[in-house]
This record gives sequence, structure tokens and C-alpha cells, in this order.
Amino acid sequence: MGSGTGSGRCEPPVAPRPNLGLRARLLFAFALLCVVTAAAVAGGMYVQARNAILQRTQDAAVQAMTSHLEALYPLRSPAPGPAELGKIAAAVGDRYSSAVAIYHELHSPVGPPPRHWEPGGNAQIRDPRVIPPGLRQAVAGGDIAWQRVVWQGRPILIIGAPLLIVEGDRTTRVSGIEVYTARSLLPEQRSINKLAASAWLTGGAALAFAVVLALLATRGVLRPVRELGRAARLLGKGEMRTRIAVRGTDELADVARTFNNTAAELERHVKQLREMEADARRFVADVSHELRTPLAALTAVADVLDEEAARLPEPAGRAARLVSQETLNLTGLVNDLIEISRFDSGVAALALNEIDVAELVRATLRVRGWSEQVRTELAATVTARLDPRRMDVILANLVGNALRHGEPPVSVRLSADPHWITVEVRDHGPGLDEAVLPHVFDRFYKANAARARSEGSGLGLAIARENARLHRGDLTATNAPDGGAIFTLRLPHDPDGGPE
Repeated sequence: MGSGTGSGRCEPPVAPRPNLGLRARLLFAFALLCVVTAAAVAGGMYVQARNAILQRTQDAAVQAMTSHLEALYPLRSPAPGPAELGKIAAAVGDRYSSAVAIYHELHSPVGPPPRHWEPGGNAQIRDPRVIPPGLRQAVAGGDIAWQRVVWQGRPILIIGAPLLIVEGDRTTRVSGIEVYTARSLLPEQRSINKLAASAWLTGGAALAFAVVLALLATRGVLRPVRELGRAARLLGKGEMRTRIAVRGTDELADVARTFNNTAAELERHVKQLREMEADARRFVADVSHELRTPLAALTAVADVLDEEAARLPEPAGRAARLVSQETLNLTGLVNDLIEISRFDSGVAALALNEIDVAELVRATLRVRGWSEQVRTELAATVTARLDPRRMDVILANLVGNALRHGEPPVSVRLSADPHWITVEVRDHGPGLDEAVLPHVFDRFYKANAARARSEGSGLGLAIARENARLHRGDLTATNAPDGGAIFTLRLPHDPDGGPE
């Protein structure tokens, strides 16, 4: 017999499943396999042993009761009273079981409990209510029947049999006398509980053994995986000589060999690319320096032609002015290439001086004739140790870029805090396209690929950012929420002692 209860409740929201590592997943898989296997084996053995114990006990009890009933024939009275029913019960019961004889509404009187009965167990059969109605109905029909029940928390086996009357013609009929014996199943229950405990202990031992095996297996599997992860991280940081020790001939060894081959090939390609990059930078630097001498002569000739352009016939004058302008553009490009080559070779250096930053901004705008075109918002008494020439190059590139590619008004704003000075150059044009922003400081990058030529060399913003970084600062570009591009220069007050 059993009962169950249920209740409704609101389930909490399901939390996201944690992301388990490989070790945890392997341990869980081993443990789950062990639990399932142990449960299947131990459960099967437990069920078989339990059924065998109960069946053996049941068969022995039925056989003992049948033997006792055979000794009762012939019946002295087909309609016994309580005294004769008591004798019948005493004849059927033994030291391991109690018995009760029932005839219609009469039943045998209460007798002493059997010597081997569990304490309090005899009360179960002495009370006819212990006998299930279905069992009584089967016995009243002439069958020997039995049933395991739980009475007052104790398991018992009740066996019922009818007493039959044999007529002269050898036919039998039911006498109406029913005999029931009850045998405690507590010893068998204890044996079954011991089996269950043994099954649990076996399962626990198997689980512990599986966990140990899983730890050993995961160590053998995860060690090369960890080495592979460490090597991959080192390779990602630029350690091209990183390799993994190859152990064994299994799949993990194949992965290690593949990694080593890939790393060697990557190292070879990176070395080639670095050599090509170094050759290209050296070529640019050499060409730029070689061009300075002929450019000096061309510049002198261009100056003469520019002075004489007004007195020359129109086609010749226009050609002279064009030669002069292109010579100036070429001179600017060569100077920018030489400046970039200094950054690439690491020979660029700062010539620091204590300067008034606001006055430097005004001087940069005044020298280039931009004072009337550019609005300024400059904090007073902002001083810093800077390289005036490089600071002038940064400001000239930023303001010139805003005037050429943006729309007025163009503004320069200077602010400062105890550690940093900030210069913002802003225009009110359409701003920079989102695809352009990541590349705006790249060398020779042009936002409009259709514009084959421009007034600048395409190196101005790249040189400005290199100069900012040389001061241990930075230069960034963003779009203003209400339109226009903003270039923000942040520099420490003292590059030699300022914050990183």
C-alpha cells in the first residue's frame, strides 16, 4: 500500500546553464556512466534477491500451513464453536506464526503469542480486521490464497485456506471454516535492507573508483590541451618560436604536430613580411633622402619661374605656375616621407620646452593665416613641456584637414586638468563615415577612392598621431552628435614624468 500527495507552485525563472569546462564535463560523464551502470546492476540484483527471499519465505509458509491443515481431518464438527475454533488455530499455528480460525461471525479466542514472533506482531492476526476483504473472499470460494500487507507499520504475510468436507461419494464441499496464519516478514525485510545497503555501498565505491579514473583520464587528456592553449596564447602575442612537445601517436599528438607545423609556417611568413616591410621602409627612406638634393634645385628653378610667370605668355605662365605648385607638393610629400621614416626607424626625438599652449595655438593659426577662419576657446595659463615644432605640425594638420574637408565654422578648444591637456578641433560638416573612422589615421588612406589627387600627401593625420604618441599622448577621431567631425588630442603636462 502506498499514498502520494501533490501541490502546485510557481516555478522560479530558469537560470542560464553554466558553461562547464572540459574537466567538469568528463568527470560528469564518467560519474553518470558509473551511476547508471551501478544502478542497473545493483537494482537488478536487488530485485531478484528480494523476490527470491520473499518467494522462498512464502512457499515455506504455505507448505507448513498445508501440512498442519492435513492433520485436522476429519473434522469433529461441521459447525464448531469458539473452543473448537481455538483448537483449530492452535493446531495450525507454530512458533513462527500466529493463526486464527473463523466460522461465519465466530473466530477463535486470543491465545499466547508465538515465541519467535516480533514484539507486538501477534496483535495483527488476532484482530480479524488485518485480513484484507479480497483475501477472505478468495478463501471463502475454496482457494488457498496469501497476501503481503503492512499493518501498523510492520510487514506481514497472511495465508488463508478453507477447511473442506469430503462426502461419501468422494466429493468435497466448503465447510465454512476459514483458517488464516500470519507470519512476520521483519527478518526478511532486514535481509532486504542489508541487500539495499550493500547495493548502495557498491554503487558508492564504484562511483569513487569512476571519479578516480576520470581524474586520471582528464589529466592525460587535459595536459596536452592546456599546453596547446598556452602555446596558442603565446603565438597570438607574437612568440613565433612557440612549439609543443609531441608525446605518443594518438589524436592529441597529431594535433600537436599540426600546431607545430602551422606555427613554423606562420613564423616563416611573418619573417618574410617583416623583411619585406623593413625593405620597403628602407627604400622609402633612401629614396626620400636622395630626392632632397634634386628637389632643392627644382625648388630654386620653380621660384624663378613663379616670379616670371606674370610676364610670360598665358600658356607658358600657366605652365610655370603649375610647375611651381607641383614642386611644392612634391617637396611636402618628400618631407612627410622622411618624417615617417624617422618614426619607423625609432630615431624621432622630442625637443621639450615649457610653453604656453594657448599662445602656441594662436601662433599656429596666425602663421598660416587661419586666425579669421577658426574660432578658438582657449583656457588661460595652460603650460606644458612640449616640442613646439611637433605640436605645430599636429595642430596644422588637424586644422588644415578640417578647413579642407569639413564645413565652417571650424573651432579649436583647449582645456586642461592636473594631469592632461586636451585640444579639440571640430568642424560642422557631414562628419566621417562609420567605415572611415577606423582608418582615418592610416597612411595614404583616402575616404573617397574616386579622388585620385588631393592637396595633401595622405600622411598628415598619420604623422600627427605619431607625434602625439611620441609625447606619450594620443589622437582620436569621432563624430559629433549634431554633425561634424571632432579630433581630440590628449597630452600629458610632462611627457617625461606624466601619467601613462
